[in-house]
Amino acid sequence: QAQLVQSGGGLVQAGGSLTLSCAFSGRAFRMYRMAWFRQAPGKEREFVAQVFWRGTPEYAESVKGRFTMSRDNDNNMVYLQIDSLKPEDTAIYYCGATFRDGNRNSPGTYDYWGQGSQVTVSS
Repeated sequence: QAQLVQSGGGLVQAGGSLTLSCAFSGRAFRMYRMAWFRQAPGKEREFVAQVFWRGTPEYAESVKGRFTMSRDNDNNMVYLQIDSLKPEDTAIYYCGATFRDGNRNSPGTYDYWGQGSQVTVSS
């Protein structure tokens, strides 16, 4: 069992930056692949980034260069820094965790989810 608690988000002007946080509680954090997804109004939940315990984060093509995912294994935390925010980044952002193999782009791959963080970007 794992629990994910998110913090961060809010209303930001276009061009600004913000950082989302996700705190993992449970056992064996290092066993989990961690990911960020987002869901815009009227759209499906889409993959943003993922990172394994070790290794380089992987990103969706649409966010490369502006999004930075990081993982703090000592404190069971993951972060998503978003720079140069655009109105189309407006969405609810979710932190996800899984210890299974599977398609990184599929929300069904992930077993645990945070509560979601609203990010609204004004133009």
